[in-house]
Amino acid sequence: MEPEGTTEGQATNMAQSAATKLSQMSERTKQLGNVIQDPERQKRIILVIVCIALLLDNMLYMVIVPIIPNYLEELQNAADRAASVVQHINSTNSTIHTKGNFDLQIGFFFASKAILQLLVNPLSGTFIDRVGYDIPLFIGLSVMFLSTLTFSFAENYATLFLARSMQGLGSAFADTSGIALIADKFSEDAERSKALGIALAFISFGSLAAPPFGGVLYQFAGKRVPFLILALVCLIDGILVLVVLKPFSNRERENMPVGTPIYKLMIDPYIAVVAGALIICNIPLAFLEPTIANWMEETMHASEWEIGMTWFPAFFPHVLGVFLTVKLAAKYPHLQWFYGAIGMVFIGASSCTVPACKNFGQLMMPLCGICFGIAFVDTALLPTLGFLVDVRHVSVYGSVYAIADISYCVAYALGPVAAGQIVHDLGFVQAQFRHGSRQCTLRTGAPSAEERDTDEAFLLRAKYAPGGWPNRTV
Repeated sequence: MEPEGTTEGQATNMAQSAATKLSQMSERTKQLGNVIQDPERQKRIILVIVCIALLLDNMLYMVIVPIIPNYLEELQNAADRAASVVQHINSTNSTIHTKGNFDLQIGFFFASKAILQLLVNPLSGTFIDRVGYDIPLFIGLSVMFLSTLTFSFAENYATLFLARSMQGLGSAFADTSGIALIADKFSEDAERSKALGIALAFISFGSLAAPPFGGVLYQFAGKRVPFLILALVCLIDGILVLVVLKPFSNRERENMPVGTPIYKLMIDPYIAVVAGALIICNIPLAFLEPTIANWMEETMHASEWEIGMTWFPAFFPHVLGVFLTVKLAAKYPHLQWFYGAIGMVFIGASSCTVPACKNFGQLMMPLCGICFGIAFVDTALLPTLGFLVDVRHVSVYGSVYAIADISYCVAYALGPVAAGQIVHDLGFVQAQFRHGSRQCTLRTGAPSAEERDTDEAFLLRAKYAPGGWPNRTV
């Protein structure tokens, strides 16, 4: 038996050791807090948090492309077989009867997220302007987390439809507040364009990496696995928001200026033109999302992983388009309209060539062209919205980026529904050719040299004149 003094000495040493470790942990925590509070480093951390949120939203948006049409078709076939046994009717006739509505069901399913997001965005933009950017971002991530879990465990069309709609609600808060937070933290035009370009690269990666990610995991691991992985990442990002932004203890929003009401921003002619261009450039992807999987299965006999991998190569031209636009905008900032026009031409020409593709490899080329064009349009016009608010209105960005989100939602709400109806009535080829030709005929009128000089002088006066934006007939 050990002496009592020895036992007490060991206990004292252990207590001292524990106290030393706690002191070291406290010091490291304090250092981490100082790093987070440093303005420049905090901007970078915030950019990372927002980019992860945008990545998650777009991965969840596109991960269902190779999964849901096939999964719903399996559910429909199982229901048809059950109905044929119960009612003693011909199985083939039952399939023909339900097949006519299948494209429409897929179209409405894909559009449900954008429709709800479209309805919520005017309210979320005003809410963001009132309370700041951090609380709406946390709300959006929380709803997206619940939506992702619902997707994972859903086993019928109604539950999947609910999960898709919930994602629209979460996106209305997370996407708008995230982009507005970047515009607020990066106030200089050059750094704002660069930061928004990085955010667009994450959006692109999420949109284009999600189909192969979902297709491969769905084929080899089942439906739940990709959604559970996304839910875990969403949970981690939400924890980062709580630690870094401290949404429920931040009092900076009390000093925020009162933003311009969203209805006034909507009737601003410059903002309206930008919003219209964002709608048009995103319609091709909205057309392809609900229709390309079934078209590839019917014409190319493609598997789930091939359907998913078709989208991934388009990530690289999209990042190239973002990089080129940021560099060109820094050197020639007065030609933003021209970069958008170039993007429109790429999108329209590529959309027309999609139906001519006969195999997996050929289809990658027009998809790369579409994403390259979208990168030009988005990267040129999103920073322009922040600039227009700075010089024409109050520098509060929730409502103006809610308008940008509304533009995307109009495209992704109308596109799948219209595409489902057109494919059902006329076929996939007519759907893509009609939209591609419409995109190519949309022209951006180039101003004369005299008009360009006048516009540049006008913008300079608007930006630097103490009286604000001068009166001018648009």
